[in-house]
Amino acid sequence: MSQAREATVPQIHGHCDDRFSAVRTAFEANFRERDELGAAVTVLIGGEPVVDLWGGWADAARSRPWERDTLVNVWSTTKGPTALCAHILADRGLLDLDAPVAAYWPEFAAAGKEAVLVRQLLSHRAGLAGLREPHTLAELYDWDLTTARLAATEPWWEPGTRSGYHALTYGFLVGELVRRITGLLPGEFLQQEVTGPLGIDFTVGLPEKEAGRVAELVVAETDARQQAALFAQMEPLAVATLLNPPTGAAAANTPQWRAAQIPAANGHGTARAVAALYGIFAGRGRSGDRRILSEEAVERVREGQGSCRDLVLGAGIGHDTEIALGLWLSGPEGSYGPNPRAFGHDGAGGSCGLADPEAGLALGYVMNRMGHRISDDPRKTALIEAVYGAL
Repeated sequence: MSQAREATVPQIHGHCDDRFSAVRTAFEANFRERDELGAAVTVLIGGEPVVDLWGGWADAARSRPWERDTLVNVWSTTKGPTALCAHILADRGLLDLDAPVAAYWPEFAAAGKEAVLVRQLLSHRAGLAGLREPHTLAELYDWDLTTARLAATEPWWEPGTRSGYHALTYGFLVGELVRRITGLLPGEFLQQEVTGPLGIDFTVGLPEKEAGRVAELVVAETDARQQAALFAQMEPLAVATLLNPPTGAAAANTPQWRAAQIPAANGHGTARAVAALYGIFAGRGRSGDRRILSEEAVERVREGQGSCRDLVLGAGIGHDTEIALGLWLSGPEGSYGPNPRAFGHDGAGGSCGLADPEAGLALGYVMNRMGHRISDDPRKTALIEAVYGAL
């Protein structure tokens, strides 16, 4: 390693219990060996922080240090908190996971979807991974338009038979159920019921007053080329899911994206916040002295719906996976550590939230240099391996 390369490794801030020193080592190695730009990682054991580290830069120009309270768009790591909203309603008896979606959203019954169940929305099995007609970014920011088009859309496959990752549509589908039941958009419901009372620094969309704290998302040229090559090989369903409309760092850095409600993809928070939200699952429904979900509800969250080669992401992941009711199970591949019943969610580019109730473990990892991997970014994997190695 050259001295110039060594000089780019930033100072790491925060704290790390001695028992978890390997996590600090892995976090530092992400900067030294895996092209990290700015990032943070938080690990909770039994609800207590044993790792809370941050470092690097909040912008491509390396003019703004990553601070303790730096926010960043975490992409699909947002889906965990969005699923949490639905499970809170189910836990209160307001949402029946085995009821037709149309019981709450009558317009959804169009185009042969009258029998699609709520659990099929939660587990990416509703056949609505993407819209069939062209949909622009400006239209994506219009909640009523996007949900109306989804309600009118014919499924791409027979609902319930296979999973097909609903990259952007997931948040509108689950979120519209939240809105129909509560009158609140999912980000508003999350703030009212969870993040506000618990003081968790996470929002769906970014309030304008917080713009000074948000990190710039960056894509390296090599990652952009590899991602373009991946997209060029996609089947039509994957194109409709991931490229209609095209998103990415350039879009997500705009005020329009940040201000919108996109509950599958534009949650903004710290690693501490991600760990706290996934920590509700790891704590079997408790966060500190507050109960957010019953223990039975947490077990429902990780109720597997069948392992299969995902219709959208299967080729990129390369093996069968299992999506539970809103999150992915770690499974035999150990995507979220060695406990196959641990569960979590990755975000585009590398972010991650993880919950392992058996270990009482929650992890949040956020960053701004977006990698090209569909899942299991090597930075995230190194951190998870270090955490479990310390247990």
